Amino acid sequence: MRHSPRFPPAVLLVAACALWGAATVLNKALLASINPVTLLVVQLAPSALFLWAAVLATACPAPAKSYWLPLIALGVLNPGISYTLNLMGLASVSASVATLLWAAEPLMILGLAALVLGEKVTWRLLLVMLLGGLGVGLVANVYGGLGDVTAPQGILLLLGAVLCCAVYTVFSRKLVESVDPVFTVALQQTAGLGWAVALLLVRTPFGSVDDFQTIPPGILATAAVSGLLYYAAAYWLYIAALRSVPAAVAGSYFNVIPIFGVGLAYVFLGETLTPIQWMGASAILASTYVLVRLTNGMGSERSAE
Repeated sequence: MRHSPRFPPAVLLVAACALWGAATVLNKALLASINPVTLLVVQLAPSALFLWAAVLATACPAPAKSYWLPLIALGVLNPGISYTLNLMGLASVSASVATLLWAAEPLMILGLAALVLGEKVTWRLLLVMLLGGLGVGLVANVYGGLGDVTAPQGILLLLGAVLCCAVYTVFSRKLVESVDPVFTVALQQTAGLGWAVALLLVRTPFGSVDDFQTIPPGILATAAVSGLLYYAAAYWLYIAALRSVPAAVAGSYFNVIPIFGVGLAYVFLGETLTPIQWMGASAILASTYVLVRLTNGMGSERSAE
């Protein structure tokens, strides 16, 4: 028996985005004490354990064997590869800019959903995508000489992470219709943890097993708790909502993330944006607001059919 969410999909999606936005700020602070890959392992380990405990407690049914390999592959992609790239990029990019770059994800999802799932793309949607792309460019200062210079390698790593998550959403859309969301997230985060542990054992400059000898216990505990919020709770909410709405509609809610991320980065980290970056932020938020309206309309039409 599948477990249906008790709250409307919109509530689940906004809650997930709030957790992701807040966790981006927390991760930025944690990266001052922990290497990116090491942080990912510390966050995913308690998250995966909690989710498997939830699977047992709720008696979630295991999916057919044909679903296991696709689910594991998507787990390696996200949170494995995607959040490895995300944390590496976040180490050299401000939390404010990082959260705004993640606002490009709905635009990527829209294009991929059209190619893979056959979701309709109108000229209005194309204009929205162009506006969002312009905003991302301004925030990232890719045009040069605009305010403070952001590390280009950090920008590329973050955009790579965003693309991985967009691919994850589109290909997960069909799978989650037949698999319990708790089991889905548990299996995928275990796969992501396996990816992160493998990187840790390789001893890259971004983290190694030796790091655990130098991490203060308080920082370690904070990172573990952040993993429960960032991965277990947020992904559980997101996958549960994704079962009820089209991929483009679910992705369009990511415009909420910068609201929490930029606001909390200002309050707790003292980060500010240059005027040109505020222009880019306005363009991103405007494009994603219109995108929400358009994709919600698409979702209503699909329901009527």
